[in-house]
Amino acid sequence: MAREARPKKIKDPNKEPGRLKQIWQVFQMTRRQDPSIVWMLALGVLLPLAAGVVLAIVLAPWGQNPVGFVLYVIIGLFAGVLVGIIILGRRAEKAAYDQIAGQAGAVGAVLKSGLRRSWIASEMPVNVSPKSQDAVYRAVGRGGIVLFGEGPRSRTQRMLEDERRKVARIVPNVPITFIYVGPDAESTPLHKISASLRRLKPALRKQEVLTVSNRLASLGKNLMPIPKGIDPYKVRAQRSR
Repeated sequence: MAREARPKKIKDPNKEPGRLKQIWQVFQMTRRQDPSIVWMLALGVLLPLAAGVVLAIVLAPWGQNPVGFVLYVIIGLFAGVLVGIIILGRRAEKAAYDQIAGQAGAVGAVLKSGLRRSWIASEMPVNVSPKSQDAVYRAVGRGGIVLFGEGPRSRTQRMLEDERRKVARIVPNVPITFIYVGPDAESTPLHKISASLRRLKPALRKQEVLTVSNRLASLGKNLMPIPKGIDPYKVRAQRSR
C-alpha cells in the first residue's frame, strides 16, 4: 500500500520568533535609527576577543599550554558577545524611545516599562492641559516623589508647581523633584529618565514608598483623554520609502 502523505505543518502566525530572530529584528530596528551601532558592536566584540588572544599568547603559549591557549580565546569570545549584547540592548532602548519622543504619552511609556520595581508610577498622567495636551506624571520611590512635566518647560512649570502644592498637603515631609521632558535643550531625554531617578538620594524606606503612594492615590485627577503610554518595545521602525 502506498504511504499516506503526511500533512504539512502550518506555521502559526501568532507564534513568537526565536531568540536569534528577535535579536536580529532588534538589530535591524536599531540600525535604522542609529547606523553607528554596527561599528559599536564590532568594537564591543572584537576588543575583548583580541584581549583574550593576547593573554593566551603571553600567559599560555600554544606550544606550552594548548588547552590554556584555547580557554583564553574562548573566554575572550564570550566576553565580546556579552559586551555586544549589552551595547545592543542599550542602543535599542534609546532608538525605541527616540521613535516616540514628542508624542503624547511618551513619558507614560517610560514609566510603565523602563523603571525599576523600587518605583511606583502609572502610565496615565495626573494632570493634562486641555489646550496644549501638556501633561504631568508622578512616580514614588526611594528617592521621594518625582513629578515629570511632558512638554515645553515654559508651559509645564506652572503645572508642576500646582501639583507640588497638592502633593505637599498630603505628604508634607517627603522631598519632591521636578524632571522636565520636552523639546527644551536642558530637558531630560526619555532614555535618561531611569538614570535620573537612580541619581536621587534615598529618602524613603520600602514600606514608606508604598504608604506614600497609597496616600497620593486619594488625590483627584484632572484628566483629558489622551493616548495611553506607548510601549517602546512594540514600536515598529518606520519603513524607508
